[in-house]
Amino acid sequence: MRSLCVLVALLGAAAAQAVGKECIPRNFGFDSVACVCNATYCDEIGDVSFPEAGYFTVITSSRDGLRFSPETLVMEDAPAADSVVVRMNHNQEFQTMMGFGGAFTDSTGLNIVKLSEGAQDKVLRAYFSPEGIEYTVGRIPIAGSDFSVRPYSYDDVEGDVALEHFALAEEDNLYKLPLILKAQELTRQPLQLFGSPWSPPAWMKTNGKFNESGELLKEMWQPWSDYFVKFVEAYEAAGAPIWGLTTQNEPLSGFDDNWGWNTCGWTAEDMRDWIKANLGPTLQAAGLRRLVLMVDDFNRDTLPWYPKPMLEDPESAQYIDGTAVHWYSDQWVGPSVMDETHMLFPDKFLMYTEACEGNWRQNINHFSTGWVDWNMALDMTGGPNWAGNLVDSPIIINADADEFYKQPSFYAMGHFSKFVFPGAKRVFSSTVSEDDVEVVAFHETSGRNVIVLHNRGEEAKNLSVTDESGSYLNFPIPAKALQTVIF
Repeated sequence: MRSLCVLVALLGAAAAQAVGKECIPRNFGFDSVACVCNATYCDEIGDVSFPEAGYFTVITSSRDGLRFSPETLVMEDAPAADSVVVRMNHNQEFQTMMGFGGAFTDSTGLNIVKLSEGAQDKVLRAYFSPEGIEYTVGRIPIAGSDFSVRPYSYDDVEGDVALEHFALAEEDNLYKLPLILKAQELTRQPLQLFGSPWSPPAWMKTNGKFNESGELLKEMWQPWSDYFVKFVEAYEAAGAPIWGLTTQNEPLSGFDDNWGWNTCGWTAEDMRDWIKANLGPTLQAAGLRRLVLMVDDFNRDTLPWYPKPMLEDPESAQYIDGTAVHWYSDQWVGPSVMDETHMLFPDKFLMYTEACEGNWRQNINHFSTGWVDWNMALDMTGGPNWAGNLVDSPIIINADADEFYKQPSFYAMGHFSKFVFPGAKRVFSSTVSEDDVEVVAFHETSGRNVIVLHNRGEEAKNLSVTDESGSYLNFPIPAKALQTVIF
């Protein structure tokens, strides 16, 4: 198992106490362990409740062994000695959060259904139930992606511009929809599902292929718009309400002759013209303007120049709700481009729609309204992937042993998804003279507060959190640890 997530390297190395059930650890040769689950047992965080006034609860995961370990403490009227002071201000509100989640890829479903019924149930409960980490967002590839066992579309009958042969694939009926329907039964929050296309039918493209360098033929702009409507209608007829759409996964990859998997090239100007002339009016005519429409769906280095022509043109901007971002360029492009995009278009949200490796503070503290991980479950090789693009995921499936492994990235996601629900507001937060401690804070209109802290350093530290009320939340944070504080 390759560890691509930065947070994987920052979290735990041994078993820990959870609210529900303890982790059964297994070392795969990294500085961190995975927690082993099977058909009869899986660790659980449990249904953690907010404490009474005057108290706060700290939930900790650390490199040295803790996994969602909770402790409830009493607020004090002064900061602790030798502490790092963390400040939050409820009066300085920023973006409204939309949620956290992962993708229902073909590979995710294919791996999960290879498990026994009991183990399948444990995987889905881990992600969606009140005892799990409670994902509230799900991304659905529209037809095939690289994380499929074959390239395909929903209409591979060449020249069928009327889409008379449009039909969901076997993969939808076996690997996507059954898991989505079960997840909807488990979650106590509405599951916000959005679709993202990797490639149109090959016959709609200039190169006649699912991959490599090719654009959508101009004469296919309307049939491709109709295809979006048919996808939404088919999924909703199957019981999976759709919340949103992105216009194209990684649209600039479609200009790369060597791009190995499903793609379609779009210039910003063509995307703008297609949205205002075809896609937007088609969705509106079908009664689907209720859907959230996101553009870009590519790396941070495309901000703000790629979505700018679409968002500056009122005819296309009227159909666009937000900009979707991926994490792959975060290591060399700073978060200031997110601030710039927000300042240019404050009425259009930003959301990370494919994210794993990266700095959550650099994104959520710079106007991202959520964080959607990629595959929720892969096999022991990081696949399957028809193009050989093997990666990592928070849960790894070992079908031969009928067990699965929850990696540290699973718990890292849970420190957010479990406690920061859609509708929460990010508020001002900062640390005083401490570079190793990162912080992001949220509150709800109900008065509930959530702070997520990250100690990047090799030493434990004492923290004192104050929300300007005169009370202090004093507690230690271990080395290389994530903590969620609720009060």
